[in-house]
Amino acid sequence: MALDAEVLHSLTKGTPGDAWRVIIDKAVEIASKPLAAGNAPSEVTKRDREIGALDHFLSSGGWDLWQAFGSTVERTSDRLARWWVEPGFGGSSARAVLILDGLSLRELPWLLQGAKERGFTLHGVTANASELPGETNEFARALGFGSRSQLQNNGGGLAHRLQPATTECVDMPWQDCAGLVDASPNWVFWHHWPDSKLHDGAGAGQGLDTLTRDAAEQLGSDDFWAFVERLATGRRLVITSDHGYAATGYFPDADGEVGQFLKKTFASGRSKVGAGDTGPFVPPVALQINSPHGAHLLAVGRWKWKSQGGYPTLTHGGLSLLEVLSPFVELTK
Repeated sequence: MALDAEVLHSLTKGTPGDAWRVIIDKAVEIASKPLAAGNAPSEVTKRDREIGALDHFLSSGGWDLWQAFGSTVERTSDRLARWWVEPGFGGSSARAVLILDGLSLRELPWLLQGAKERGFTLHGVTANASELPGETNEFARALGFGSRSQLQNNGGGLAHRLQPATTECVDMPWQDCAGLVDASPNWVFWHHWPDSKLHDGAGAGQGLDTLTRDAAEQLGSDDFWAFVERLATGRRLVITSDHGYAATGYFPDADGEVGQFLKKTFASGRSKVGAGDTGPFVPPVALQINSPHGAHLLAVGRWKWKSQGGYPTLTHGGLSLLEVLSPFVELTK
């Protein structure tokens, strides 16, 4: 898909903030159209490629926008902290956050369709920025937790940014999760899915296809929505994620010197801690990013490369839109 002239003009003539608003709006628009389970794998792949046109712009001519991303696009962690203290609907101050680990914009349609079918009121749909790099621990620390596992069994403590709250972090069936939600007014519930499934299937070659079918099944299930209803009963609810993921199985191979550099720098990953050599390449294939989590080298755009054991077909941590944007869906019942 080529970018139309109006979008291209917006990306090149405005401020970085203007450009990022256009990019995010376009990505959300492409990703959130209704889906049917029968054709979901092919349709999700098609949308992935459409969003790839925006990634191509960002990696080939607009890479300076990545340097502005962290300071221009509101991070999910900051958005949640701000939302936590906003006035409630109808005077209700009780609220809940459901973090689905690794949920990307690709899964938005199932949330929007399911909410509508089951009588939820949708108050807002947008996308926010992951931490850089887009990793679980960085997001947990940005919220004031030591790690994701700290939330388990109400271990969140009193130092995090979503006070006061009962916390939980599990990888259990939705029905069992619903049983864990008691009458406490405020909840932060972090579930390992779909990240757990993502890494299970990352080396299988058809990772996106498998994950898309699983997402349709999980997010279309009565058990999932009974769990969501339990969280939303008497509370405002946000469903979001710590980061998305890149369908690297569909990325082109980086050959020659570029491939050697990426393999040497990132091995089978998408980011590396510390300052380092970004290589001689123009446009760049790696960028130095200094974030609240320190200096990192991050892979830019849609490349995969040969690595020992094979490069994963689903992964995260680099700079592409579907790995650094997280859905932010606000519901009540």
